[in-house]
Amino acid sequence: MENEIVNLTELGRRLGHRFKRKELLFQALCHASYINEQASSDLADNERLEFLGDAVLDLAISDLLMQRFQEATEGDLSKYRAMIVDESGLFEIAQRLGLGDYILLGKGEAQSDGRAKPSILANTVEAIVGAVFLDAGFQKARKVIDTLFAPLIEKVQSRDRVHDYKSLLQEYTQKAFRSLPQYSLIEETGPPHDKTFKIALWLSGTMLAEGCGKSKKEAEQQAAREAFRCLDPV
Repeated sequence: MENEIVNLTELGRRLGHRFKRKELLFQALCHASYINEQASSDLADNERLEFLGDAVLDLAISDLLMQRFQEATEGDLSKYRAMIVDESGLFEIAQRLGLGDYILLGKGEAQSDGRAKPSILANTVEAIVGAVFLDAGFQKARKVIDTLFAPLIEKVQSRDRVHDYKSLLQEYTQKAFRSLPQYSLIEETGPPHDKTFKIALWLSGTMLAEGCGKSKKEAEQQAAREAFRCLDPV
C-alpha cells in the first residue's frame, strides 16, 4: 500500500493540495470492488468520504455561487448548483484530473471499463473533496473546489448550461426519486430535409411531458423543460 500512496504525489499537485495524511487520498480512490478483493481488514472503501464530500461540495458551491451571483434568487441558485454538482459536472472534473488512472478497482469492475464510468468517477471526486476536508479543513477544501469547479461556474455565468434542462432534471430526479428520466420517440413528421420530432418523457413508468423540435435532442430538451417546471423542484 505504501508504494501506491507515494505514487499519488502527481494527483496531489493536480488538486493543488499536498496531503499531510496521504492515506486519506488513497482511501478516496479505493472503490468498494477493490476493497472486497483485499485480504487486509484495515482498508476502507471511499463511500464514507463520498458522503462527506457531497455535503462539503454543496456548502462550498453554494457559498461560491452566492458571491458570484449576488442578485440571484434562492431558486436560481439552487438550479445553478444542481447544474454544477450533477454527475456530468463531476465527471468533467474527474476527466480533467485524469482520475481514471488512479482509481483502485476490483478485477471485474476494471474489466468492465469501470475507470471510464461516469458514476464511479463522479463519486470519486466527491470522496476526494471529503479527503481534503478531513486533511486540512473547510477553507482549504473550498479553495480546491473553487479552482477545480471554476470552469463550470463560468459556464453557468455565461448561460451555457442554464438551458440544459436534461441535466437539471436528471440531477433532481436522481436525488428526489432515485430514478432517471427516459425519453421515447412518439412521432416523426415532415419531409427528410425538414423533420419535426415529438418526444415523450417518462419517469418511473409515468409520462410527465412531451416536447417537439427539429432534432431529437431539441425535442428532449423541450420535454425536460416542461417536466422540470411541472415538478417544480425549487
